[in-house]
Amino acid sequence: MNKIIAIIQLAGSAVVSLAAIATLVNLIFISTRPETISVVNTLVGQGVLIVCLLVLARILFRKGLAGLKQGKPATSPDAQA
Repeated sequence: MNKIIAIIQLAGSAVVSLAAIATLVNLIFISTRPETISVVNTLVGQGVLIVCLLVLARILFRKGLAGLKQGKPATSPDAQA
């Protein structure tokens, strides 16, 4: 069960990373528009969103890797004794 959850976390990390990249592309397109207060608000908001998405992706990735490593059988001689 832990391995399935770890795989789901890794897949979620990939999806969140793709969302961050898509938001960055959108941010680049928005930055080409004439400067108004709404464009500046959007730039700031999407910048914060990108940071939050990347943090979430990193957390999910690390937890997913830890879950996969935990599910592997121990190969050290001490663990077999």
